[in-house]
Amino acid sequence: QVQLVESGGGLVQAGGSLRLSCAASGRTYNICDVGWFRQAPGKGREFVALIICDSNTYYADSVKGRFTISRDSAKNTVYLQMNSLKPEDAAIYRCAAKPKGMPYMNSRFYNYWGQGTQVAVSS
Repeated sequence: QVQLVESGGGLVQAGGSLRLSCAASGRTYNICDVGWFRQAPGKGREFVALIICDSNTYYADSVKGRFTISRDSAKNTVYLQMNSLKPEDAAIYRCAAKPKGMPYMNSRFYNYWGQGTQVAVSS
C-alpha cells in the first residue's frame, strides 16, 4: 500500500505563489507516475500536472507557464510550484499516483490518493 500526504495549501493573493508537496510512504516501489488534480466547488475534478517515472512532465493548458511539477526522489516527494496564482486556481488540490505506465490525465487511472490541501486565492 501507498500513502500520500499533501501539504502547502493556504490563502494567497492573486499573483502570489504557493508550493504544494506530496509526500509518499509505504510500498512505493514503481509507483512513480504522480499527478496533481484539483476540484473547485460545483465543478468536476480537473487535471493539473503530471510527472511520470522518467521525469517527463505534462500540464493542463490553464496552468502552463505558471505551474511547475518536480520530484525529489531521495525524499519521495513531488512538488507543485504554483506562480502567478489566479482566483480560478482556488480549489482542493490532491496528488495521486499510479504504477509506471502511460501518461494518463484522467483521474480514474490513478490508484492512490492524498487527502487534499486547500488553495484559496483572494483578488
